[in-house]
Amino acid sequence: MKGWGWPALLLGALLGTAWARTAQDLHCGACRALVDELEWEIAQVDPKKTIQMGSFRINPDGSQSVVEVPYARSEAHLTELLEEVCDRMKEYGEQMDPTTHRNIYIRVVNRNGEPKDLNLEGIRIDSDIRGTLKFACETIVEEYEDELIEFFSREADNVKDKLCSKRTDLCDHALHIPHDEL
Repeated sequence: MKGWGWPALLLGALLGTAWARTAQDLHCGACRALVDELEWEIAQVDPKKTIQMGSFRINPDGSQSVVEVPYARSEAHLTELLEEVCDRMKEYGEQMDPTTHRNIYIRVVNRNGEPKDLNLEGIRIDSDIRGTLKFACETIVEEYEDELIEFFSREADNVKDKLCSKRTDLCDHALHIPHDEL
């Protein structure tokens, strides 16, 4: 048994590294999918639609401190979106990126519910992937809800990189991942 110490230790370290990399890919993929879904949902709202924000109490001078803000990026709308967005992870599959050899998550169903017209070779679509991606998404929403609302309450460029890589470190390895089309 003495001779198995180093090989067993090396195997354990390699398996631990592989598991950590898989977990990092999962959380990064969930964050990136979450950003895609939120950006798409925000884009679907009529830009003219507004919501009143502020205090409805009457000031001593008889006025109210109420202001109208665009509904699409309001805290109320974003909070509503965050409650249901992770359910859309069932529309994603897992694929090994041929250049980085990392797992990536891609939408396999169009927004209208029909299968996307793409080559499904090498894409895993099963309940395990969908369940773990949904759980990772829910974890991100729970842990970073304030950051998500902050980022999406105002328009910003490269939200995936700013939020998923720089702000949360969920994708610190992925700053070079290309941006998907909505």
